[in-house]
Amino acid sequence: MTIAGQMLPSEERSEPREPVLYRTRVTGANGVERSATLVNVSAGGFMARCEDGFAEGESIVVLLPRLGRVAAEVRWSLGGRMGCRLKQSLGMSDYHLLLQALPRG
Repeated sequence: MTIAGQMLPSEERSEPREPVLYRTRVTGANGVERSATLVNVSAGGFMARCEDGFAEGESIVVLLPRLGRVAAEVRWSLGGRMGCRLKQSLGMSDYHLLLQALPRG
């Protein structure tokens, strides 16, 4: 989908994402923790809903089941949603562990 010929941020991803629905906590660089809901994931990133979002470019830490605290960077933030890239992509075994633990959206 485009707006005036521009690709939306959620469409600028390098790998397919799996739809999920998982409530978690995200911590910003300033140490402030916020509630978020993951709505899709890949081995390299995720999209989440977060009412009080984080700024584009901000370093965050997300709490993921079976993997614990994982560092990421906010790539875009718009209307209560944010797209994030993991600072280190998950290996396939960790990614499959994550998918097994997450309810599908």
